[in-house]
Amino acid sequence: MLAILVFIVGVSCNDSESQPLPKDEGAEPKETGGTPAHILESFELVWQDEFEGTALDLDKWNYRAEGSLRNHAMVSRQTISLDGKGNLVIEATKDGEGNYFVGQTGTDGLYQTRYGYFECRARMNKQLGPHVAFWLQSNTMGVETDNPRDNGAEVDIFEYHRKTPHNVHHNIHWNGYGEAHRQVGTEIPVDSIGEGFHTFGLEWTEDEYIFYVNGKETWRTSEAVSRRPQYLILSTELTGFGGAHDHNNYPDSVLFDYVRVYKRK
Repeated sequence: MLAILVFIVGVSCNDSESQPLPKDEGAEPKETGGTPAHILESFELVWQDEFEGTALDLDKWNYRAEGSLRNHAMVSRQTISLDGKGNLVIEATKDGEGNYFVGQTGTDGLYQTRYGYFECRARMNKQLGPHVAFWLQSNTMGVETDNPRDNGAEVDIFEYHRKTPHNVHHNIHWNGYGEAHRQVGTEIPVDSIGEGFHTFGLEWTEDEYIFYVNGKETWRTSEAVSRRPQYLILSTELTGFGGAHDHNNYPDSVLFDYVRVYKRK
């Protein structure tokens, strides 16, 4: 991600007509207090991970960008774990030799879709340097034809870092990451964002993106609306966006309580 972000399991789905995925057997959704009322009334849950158990579900997620150097850190699966308490933990770490590591997990090749409502519940990181995110991406957003409708976009449902400790960032990137790159975004204050868990959502239609934090609309835009399937990503990064990273207050981490996808009934 610069400033920095779905196939049904076992079934490929390439458009908005994809078949809903049943809930995990024996798993009931956790609290939905941060989900907008109209989503609960008019949409149905089609994909979810409640992060129960002790290991990442590799039928739903893969280890993204493993072994690649992204700005100041190497991407490593060792930064990703489940805590056994219903949370996915993604760390930013530093070893004894001064090397930094971050984590990314995504649904590319496992689950991708277009349109609907995408939501996570997460607890933010605590230290300056890392920034954490829940985002959507297409495999072709790097095509530099200034056509996000067909090529897709990077849609950052939320980004957070301690450089602006009271704010959340929403961003859209398209047309690749080179000289032709384009971007729009906003930064919004959220009460007590650095403490406890908060809910972040995106309603994606053919015409616009609508962003929510804790069930309340925070931003909407009709800019760069993708009309192609996109996959989900959860991540930590050390890009400079989150401030100076060269300190010893590691590991730092973000916790994800759940990720859910809803489709209109």
